[in-house]
Amino acid sequence: MGRRWLYRFEEGAAELLHLLGSKGAGIAELTQIGIPTPPGFVITTDACNAYYAAGRHLPEGLWEQVLEAVRGIEGRLGKRFGDPNRPLLLSVRSGAAVSMPGMMDTVLNLGLNDHVAAGIAHSLDPRFAYDAYRRLLQMFGRIVMKVPGEAFEEVLEAYKRRGPVLRQDTDLEAEELQEICERFKAIIRARAAQPFPQDPYEQLRQAITAVFDSWMGKRAVDYRRIHRIPDTLGTAVTVQAMVFGNLGPDSATGVAFTRNPATGEKRLYGEYLTQAQGEDVVAGIRTPKPLEHLQEEMPEAYAELVRIAERLERHYRDMQDIEFTIERGRLWVLQTRSGKRTGAGAIRIAVDMVQEGLIDRRAAVMRVEPELVAQLLHPTLDEAHRARAREEGRLLARGLPASPGAASGRVVFDPDEAERLSAQGERVILVRPETAPEDFHGMVAARAILTSRGGMTSHAAVVARGMGKPCVVGAEAITVDPTAQEMSAGGVRVRAGEWITVDGSTGEVYLGVLPTRDPELAGEFATFMGWADEFRRMGVRANADTPQDAQRARAFGAEGIGLCRTEHMFFTGDRIYAMREMIVATTPEERRAALARIEPLQRQDFVELFRIMDGFPVVIRTLDPPLHEFLPPDEDALRETAQRIGVSVEVLRGKVAALREANPMMGLRGCRLGILYPEITEMQARAIFEAAAACQAEGVRVEPEVMIPLVSGLNELRQQAEIVRQVAEEVQARTGQRIHYRIGTMVEVPRAALVADRIAEVAEFFSFGTNDLTQFTFGMSRDDAVRFLPRYLDQRILQEDPFQMLDREGVGQLVRMGTERGRLSRPELVVGICGEHGGEPASVKFCHRTGLDYVSCSPYRVPVARLAAAQAVLEESSGG
Repeated sequence: MGRRWLYRFEEGAAELLHLLGSKGAGIAELTQIGIPTPPGFVITTDACNAYYAAGRHLPEGLWEQVLEAVRGIEGRLGKRFGDPNRPLLLSVRSGAAVSMPGMMDTVLNLGLNDHVAAGIAHSLDPRFAYDAYRRLLQMFGRIVMKVPGEAFEEVLEAYKRRGPVLRQDTDLEAEELQEICERFKAIIRARAAQPFPQDPYEQLRQAITAVFDSWMGKRAVDYRRIHRIPDTLGTAVTVQAMVFGNLGPDSATGVAFTRNPATGEKRLYGEYLTQAQGEDVVAGIRTPKPLEHLQEEMPEAYAELVRIAERLERHYRDMQDIEFTIERGRLWVLQTRSGKRTGAGAIRIAVDMVQEGLIDRRAAVMRVEPELVAQLLHPTLDEAHRARAREEGRLLARGLPASPGAASGRVVFDPDEAERLSAQGERVILVRPETAPEDFHGMVAARAILTSRGGMTSHAAVVARGMGKPCVVGAEAITVDPTAQEMSAGGVRVRAGEWITVDGSTGEVYLGVLPTRDPELAGEFATFMGWADEFRRMGVRANADTPQDAQRARAFGAEGIGLCRTEHMFFTGDRIYAMREMIVATTPEERRAALARIEPLQRQDFVELFRIMDGFPVVIRTLDPPLHEFLPPDEDALRETAQRIGVSVEVLRGKVAALREANPMMGLRGCRLGILYPEITEMQARAIFEAAAACQAEGVRVEPEVMIPLVSGLNELRQQAEIVRQVAEEVQARTGQRIHYRIGTMVEVPRAALVADRIAEVAEFFSFGTNDLTQFTFGMSRDDAVRFLPRYLDQRILQEDPFQMLDREGVGQLVRMGTERGRLSRPELVVGICGEHGGEPASVKFCHRTGLDYVSCSPYRVPVARLAAAQAVLEESSGG
């Protein structure tokens, strides 16, 4: 017996997820537990990988197994594939183990051809026959034979515009649909250079091949790269007998969630369309009806749907996304899966299910993806400005609130343009009649998404929720004209490039820019994060340079500051001129004069940070200015700086020229600056300890940790540490305050990790600066890598962007080595990281496994890091 390439639904099981994909495994389990499901089979992910290994040829034995499985469906239903009198029609779906919106769309009604359509028209209903046939031609032509969808849409729209008013698809007569079928076949013959296959088995073979081919299509590869899904996973192919939601007014198709995916509210939620087939609801062709209306139109089918939804949720112990069809009053469930949800929905569902006794706290914490938590931290519209905008008549339209959060941006109608403008730093909002998988790159680039058609389960809604982007769909008052590059509503025209604001929480769209306000951690969010904190062992601090950042970090649960970049305190206002005066000073006297103006500003900043972080450590990095970031960037700035600091333009120009460096990121910065000009380190240490003494006298518990940057060896750290300790003794003697403090270093040069055992003779803590450590290890500038890094990722030269996810093979080994060697010299050494990786979930989990004491990240990433750190413990305890 040859290798097994497929499983019938009754042979499958949830445990075979990686073989059957999420759709196939889900349908198999539905069959096992007795849910009414049309019969079918699943071609495994192994067959997909074998297909590529064989040079894109179906593996040996697969087709014979497919033919046998089709015969099995025929026997169960008493129908024949390709028989015009008792026709069996099939659907073909893609389905990897991980849900991937970038995969091939579903093909419905396989098995129809001219003879079968005529047979159905004669024995059943002409309109149904040719509506189903035109759908197959349109889907198969676009998805399998790669004919542009617009070619079919133009024909369909032309027929819908016949007559005095624009008609819906459902208004077309049988004769018109038959004409459309002939037009569609001609389009396929012309555009694909071959006719639509009349042989049903050839249709099936081509559809299976198309599913496999879509696995390596650009949109699927792009999705996998963004969501870090391995290429080796492969996709399964689900083949299922068709049931029909377009057989009359007592037939429908829809999508139901057992709870509201946006808010988590416990009630059946979803949409449906009568006289429709599978993809109609999510395609946005017609705006669907809410499920509550189904209770009025088909009460028996609705009651059964409620019962099945409750049963499925109890069985899976999770919120379910159910695809269903009602054929002449009979309910069929086509598939179920764990429903995608927003961050707010995920947390409420997790908390509620614990309180309902469905799951425990461990399961709740593991169930919420850390990145979903970030969605709760998105800005929302300020209510006062919202009310004012309404009074001013700036409310353009209302649609369905598909994904929460608010954003303003310039209107863009083309996904390619959205990607281009976003790369230039523009804030854009992608506006479409409805989105398709081909728009994915533009959706990634946009700040928010707006569509005039579609419902809460449309492509735009599902993808936006998955990415945490604000999204409004089904804004029917808006007419979108991508060709003219404009949209209109209520007589108001908005052209490409003009500003709008989209509120994905309310479904409102406003003209112009509306201010937003920051979120807060409260209610169920606070409860859930408290559960996460019960499990995690690693601390979470924040990178904060200002009191505002520190206050926000504490509100989000930060346990101290892991990095205060003192030079960042001088980027704004008049402070930049004091910094420039200090940098261009050529004598100690000039430098001390400039430092005298900087010191009180530094001291007051530190006072505020210590007060906010009362009882928690505050890591303050001494000055680390890559000089080019502070020098006057152009002639106007140079003249203004010269006037502010009281020197001639010529003298300043000469000083600036003398300080220019060929490679400033590896030049006079970090500890090197303090070694050349020790008065800088003295000033900063004095500001730190005077601020600490003043706060301690007020009753504030202070724990300053002075971090020396860019150290590559013991002697650099020792020299700077001596200055800091001397100043600390002077301040403590003068103020009478004994201050508990630590001196450590930022490990951001590979050599520091290699000689960490020596450096730890002086350092009491290490903080890995993974941003620069990544740059130095790879030998690539994070700023310049944008020119070639996308190509590296596209060609899989690198699997991940090392500036977003910690490179565990290289940089990660330096972190591990530095930690182990440092603790050989000083077992009590405190170790953390403070690069941007400190808020990236996979990197946080790596830090936990490496034995770090804490991670530090931006304030908005603190809850993400807290949850990731908790999940790291739970995964470890379960062997995951």
